[in-house]
Amino acid sequence: MTFQPNSPEARDVAYHLHSYTNARAHQEDGPLIIERGDGAYVIDNSGNRYLEGMAGLWSVGVGFNEPRLAAAAARQMEKLPFYHTFGSRSHGPAVDLAEKLIQLAPVPMSKVFYTNSGSEANDSVLKLLWYRSNAMGQPQRKKIISRLRGYHGVTIASASMTGLPTNHESFDLPIANVLHTGSPHHYRDAREGESEVEFATRLAAELEEMILAEGPETVMAFIAEPVMGAGGVVVPPKTYWARIQEVLRKYDILLVADEVICGFGRTGKMFGSQTFDMKPDVLVMSKQITSSYFPLSAFMINDKVFEPLADESNRIGVLGHGFTAAGHPTGAAIALENIAIIEERGLVANAAEMGGYLHERLREVADHPLVGEVRGVGLLAAVELVLDKQTRSAAEKPGQLGKHAAGRLFAHGVISRPMVDALAFCPPMIVNRGDIDGFLSALGTSLDETADAFGISR
Repeated sequence: MTFQPNSPEARDVAYHLHSYTNARAHQEDGPLIIERGDGAYVIDNSGNRYLEGMAGLWSVGVGFNEPRLAAAAARQMEKLPFYHTFGSRSHGPAVDLAEKLIQLAPVPMSKVFYTNSGSEANDSVLKLLWYRSNAMGQPQRKKIISRLRGYHGVTIASASMTGLPTNHESFDLPIANVLHTGSPHHYRDAREGESEVEFATRLAAELEEMILAEGPETVMAFIAEPVMGAGGVVVPPKTYWARIQEVLRKYDILLVADEVICGFGRTGKMFGSQTFDMKPDVLVMSKQITSSYFPLSAFMINDKVFEPLADESNRIGVLGHGFTAAGHPTGAAIALENIAIIEERGLVANAAEMGGYLHERLREVADHPLVGEVRGVGLLAAVELVLDKQTRSAAEKPGQLGKHAAGRLFAHGVISRPMVDALAFCPPMIVNRGDIDGFLSALGTSLDETADAFGISR
């Protein structure tokens, strides 16, 4: 492709190394330049309008042009543009946000720790749990169990906890003491004739076998998303979380709920932990905490986690961990206003209602020859694409089918994301029935076009 000299596309290709992008292909194809937002939609620099079916990166809950968030940022920038939380310093927004988060917590929590991204939060959780094990005189208890297909970030520690091959290959990951147990995807991973309950029971038994093989005295925590996001919008099967938590309680293993995607209404409850009756010891938040208008993340810990940390910091004299911008006053002010909007406008209830409508409409495409499975909860959904429904197989090259279908959706004005051969849909929580109807119309056309391209009769 030839780019217009000095255009944004040409300058991007010249100077910008992109995340999650084939760098060589990008040099040929160039970027999509998004210029402005309008509610659940974004507009590119050619004036094309798209339904942002991924809420950016699973994250813009209140839409792409919320004036109250811009005003909250401006007010805070004028009053106190920056201050830190090191050395017993603080500021009003950080104090107020911590109090609000503890009030919202789905289970009793004690303290909030601020970071800047979900990756950074999960990295910090692992580091502080190692610190806690040492504080408790259990230096051997350093292992954390994650899941295949789970996503927890891209720093060295959080990428190790992530259970996706592309986050490990050529990065020399995962690091030691990070283990992975099975994915709870019934459609892909259940045995022939195995019910959801039987599958969940087996996964819990396999987790217990792993713990016993490693030595329960060496395992400190289990980290998981209530619903897997980047791993394919994998909704846990019936009884899964009840069975898993029984095993964790049996061996006194902490539960870390990664709510980076699920938190603040996405599943139809304020937290995914409420949707699935999880009782976490640590709860990690980011993305919709500010609707991604500002980089901010945080995690809450209960007293069981906090008290040993406090004792160890007292013994050493300091808790030697933190980040310059953590708890940034502007980010905290935006988060407070964002949460206020979510509450005042009933966006959690809207996610539940519109999520129900979305899944009702998605069932209409379940019989399409390319659709193997439709799944999701709230305003989280995925459509698994196959070329053969009996064998559940896609194209010879994994991801080829999903990429083609996502490209057709894009051509019809919907931004989606192919996760191998599953199309994800995670729109802003302000969407209405008209937005969902438009998406389903585009999806139906895109599936037909993709079937034609792959020679599948319909």
